[in-house]
Amino acid sequence: MRTAVVRVGVDPSGELGAEQLRDGVTTLRRLAADAGAEVLTDDLAALPPARREVEVLMLATAAEEVMHMAVVLCAKAFGTEPAPGVVTFISRGTDDDAVGVLAGFGLTGAIERTPGDEGWDVVQVTLAKGDLERVPESRIHTALEASLNCEVRIVTR
Repeated sequence: MRTAVVRVGVDPSGELGAEQLRDGVTTLRRLAADAGAEVLTDDLAALPPARREVEVLMLATAAEEVMHMAVVLCAKAFGTEPAPGVVTFISRGTDDDAVGVLAGFGLTGAIERTPGDEGWDVVQVTLAKGDLERVPESRIHTALEASLNCEVRIVTR
């Protein structure tokens, strides 16, 4: 499972005061912890309303699921109608990250990691030939290399 960074605008209308924002963050931290998540945020009151956005770290397989969960938590914590932001993923260079990158393209494949001759891992990803007709190999290769920070070899079956 990968770690998602879920961004949610908690006060899009700018109606919350500094104390309400602080209380909301405190409540959100508690709710998030109960859900196995972590809140990363600075002083929301110091930001303009359009930028009053929290970041919530959550374990995820699908971006839509964690976004929905984060919006629900923010609505409970702040009593507002939160604005969904974007979801990004933290990459630690693991095989789960490779699986997540492939899933982002709607692909599945076999992943095999071996130590390279120069001390760097080599990750071989086996994909179906039909998958490369839908998604260019160069896009998959670039995304995998960026996520894994190692040599990637794509083979087809």
